[in-house]
Amino acid sequence: MRTLIAIILSFAIIIIPFTGLAVSLSAQSAVLVDVESGRVLYSKNDAKQMKIASLTKIMTAIIAIENANLESMVKTSKNAFGVEGSSIYLKQNEQMKLHDMLYGLMLRSGNDAATAIAEHVSGSMEKFTELMNDKAKQLGMEGTLFTNSHGLDWGEGNYSTASDMGKLLAYCLRNPVFKEIVSTKVKKVPWEGENYDRVFYNKNKMLSLYPGGDGVKTGYTVKAGRCLAASATKDDWQLATIVLNAPDWWRDSSNLLSYGFHDYIKQQVIETNITLKSIPVIIGKEKSINVHAKKQIYYPIKENEKGLLSYTWELPKSLKAPVEKDQLLGYVIVSFDNKQIAKIPLYSDSAVEKMGVFERLKGFFYD
Repeated sequence: MRTLIAIILSFAIIIIPFTGLAVSLSAQSAVLVDVESGRVLYSKNDAKQMKIASLTKIMTAIIAIENANLESMVKTSKNAFGVEGSSIYLKQNEQMKLHDMLYGLMLRSGNDAATAIAEHVSGSMEKFTELMNDKAKQLGMEGTLFTNSHGLDWGEGNYSTASDMGKLLAYCLRNPVFKEIVSTKVKKVPWEGENYDRVFYNKNKMLSLYPGGDGVKTGYTVKAGRCLAASATKDDWQLATIVLNAPDWWRDSSNLLSYGFHDYIKQQVIETNITLKSIPVIIGKEKSINVHAKKQIYYPIKENEKGLLSYTWELPKSLKAPVEKDQLLGYVIVSFDNKQIAKIPLYSDSAVEKMGVFERLKGFFYD
């Protein structure tokens, strides 16, 4: 009976409509971010430095993806074999393709995989953490220090903030390899020395609990508590959450995602294939040329925030013919609440030829 009640309550997360009321969380620290823009839509104690357990492996994965050949073979060293905690049960000296091992890292949270990957990419755990911390600085993760690749509570380091992890998560989810791995529910990979494959089942229940759930990582240690990075996509719009030390981590993440999709809209701030501006052309066969953008830009806002969007056009007052089609002419800077959110290149939508001498004389006498 208790099991039945628990199942009903877990599914109630996804079928009770969200009313837009204040978000109630068990998490000590949390953040909700828009993946495309990185805008923070909700935060709670997001600057507090905390243990993050296996959410550390998010950084481990992106470092491996960006710095190593995914087809290379990873050999399990003595250091990696039998690391405590969650494991994919690598045998000493066993070899596995890096791409496959990343599934074991992210779906099963293998601490052995995390160690083997670190040594494969950098030669040692110490050198790998240097890459992790360099990347953290690059992403503006000012409250973060990585001291290992797995997130076990070894020593005083390996901490971050919900804000920093939100920045990292948005960055990683824009990487197609990372996104594909963390959205996978089940993965079979070859098992060296065996006649059957390893099967990795994803520990992240949000893939099934929340509509559109598509990632990313669970984490738990005694010191960190329950930590969860989660994401979901609705109508081609992806939001992501970080909850740290969250006893009710599934419900916390679901409430945050529902709040974001309910209270915000995905506002198109720049359209493509329409005329945005026209620029006069001097001595051209056409008197002006139209300007357009090639990339659509969206930004999450609340209905009452539309007035906070503003545009600054960096375009010449006029052009001198000839002008080529798709010639870069300038930029439009899009700001929200006086803060720049995008700088978008603008191009000519056609070519304008230069008038010949007789055409110019004709224009001089008859205009």
